[in-house]
Amino acid sequence: MEKIALAQINCTVGGVRDNAQKIIEFSRLAAAEGDKIAVFPELAVTGYPPEDLLLKPSFIAGNLEQFRRIVASTGDMIVIFGFVDTDGEKLYNAAAAAVRGKLAGVYRKILLPNYGVFDEKRYFAPGKEAPVFNIDGLSLGISICEDIWHAPGPVYEQARTGAKVLVNISASPYHIGKVAERSDTLCRCAAECGVPVAYVNLVGGQDELVFDGGSMFISSAGGVLSRAAVFKEELFTLERAVCRRPEHSLEQEEEVYSALTLGLKDYFRKNGFKKAVLGLSGGIDSALTAALAADALGSENVTGVFLPARYTSKQSHDDALKLARGLGIGFKRISIEPIFRLYLLSLEEQFSGLPRDCTEENLQARIRGALLMALSNKFGWLVLATGNKSEMSVGYSTIYGDLAGGFAVLKDVPKTFIYRLAAYRNRRSPVIPESVISREPTAELSPGQKDSDTLPPYGVLDPILKLYIEEDASAQDIIAAGFQEKDVRRVVSLVDGSEYKRRQSPPGIKITPRAFGKDRRMPITNGQKP
Repeated sequence: MEKIALAQINCTVGGVRDNAQKIIEFSRLAAAEGDKIAVFPELAVTGYPPEDLLLKPSFIAGNLEQFRRIVASTGDMIVIFGFVDTDGEKLYNAAAAAVRGKLAGVYRKILLPNYGVFDEKRYFAPGKEAPVFNIDGLSLGISICEDIWHAPGPVYEQARTGAKVLVNISASPYHIGKVAERSDTLCRCAAECGVPVAYVNLVGGQDELVFDGGSMFISSAGGVLSRAAVFKEELFTLERAVCRRPEHSLEQEEEVYSALTLGLKDYFRKNGFKKAVLGLSGGIDSALTAALAADALGSENVTGVFLPARYTSKQSHDDALKLARGLGIGFKRISIEPIFRLYLLSLEEQFSGLPRDCTEENLQARIRGALLMALSNKFGWLVLATGNKSEMSVGYSTIYGDLAGGFAVLKDVPKTFIYRLAAYRNRRSPVIPESVISREPTAELSPGQKDSDTLPPYGVLDPILKLYIEEDASAQDIIAAGFQEKDVRRVVSLVDGSEYKRRQSPPGIKITPRAFGKDRRMPITNGQKP
């Protein structure tokens, strides 16, 4: 495997010409280093996942045009890359092997995932054969992602029929725990087959998904020989690799922070956005969002806006200003109090005789959302929403208020993990004021308000949410696990009743095994009783 180069590249969905050019350039770099084989990720030509672009004949044609261009560009080195193949009627998730300007073989993915964020059976037909490709004296078992995850499966057939190296091209998205899970699966496969594995994975952000890379070489005994960097492009070979620890070396907080940073950076870069704006409340969610934005986009491209009203404390102002100065981002202060008074005056007759409640609280959030969107329109800044998974789960958010925005970086990050990420970021450099971390969470929308007035403590809430959302546990299961029945019934009811809000929330980066959106597709109208 010493002469195999794993090209862990960052592709853009739909950018077939640019993706093909990157494949050609990385192939030439590998050839210049004397490598024999260059291997690229799953659907590297189209980017992953291409979704309903696959329903457009012109897109398929463009993909095939670039496929032919790549094949024609190959010299003496074998180039293996992912593309969309067709027999004229059906589409296939395929891998091509080319050398000396000619196609040496095509493998069509056999096992099509149709769970979680995957929807491949909507678009692709399964391949039928798991051949061994004999190219220039090399016996290669080429497969695609899911085909190596199951035993027995296609790669086991390739090993049985003479493959000397199992080459797997993948687009495996990140979530917490996925890196170790993936490594364990690949190592088990190599050991059971008795054949070494060369595995290449996509890297980069695509809408709500982040691909971590982590390409690796695995011995026939099932041990990781070397692993590529995570969350970075790399042309990686066993021969030139700097010795890396076989196990994944990033702590969980660093891993997640890296995923969020890359996902945010690529969302901006690939969609043509340059600058971000967000509301700075003095709370931990907006503080962490600002830190991520500064790290991903550069502090000069981020503006924080402090939007106080009558219930906003001086501490909130001081913390927001200190954070902005520490990060080096722009800072604006716009009071919403005059607008809030006008709203109350306009509604005074309609609300006459009625007590104040969440209506008046939500007005403040919506005014803030409108002002941030006005700045977005005027200056071309993309608004970053700052809500977290805990709040999104139970509907502790305001439509057209704090849900307003183009991207929600923390959408899949539970509140308790927010604190861990803030502590990690401060270990790198202390930019988030300690008072922000130690302060009890509050939206400051009414006198003395605390999140705990409405919700169970986050240390109780988040484990319940994990069981209900990520593990599909029933209310009875959660109660049996030791949680108070009143808390469980309340949380489950809030989650189920907030689906309509989540459908109107901006996209955000998936970091848990089950995120809202493509991962968890619940009906809004739902008569099931918890």
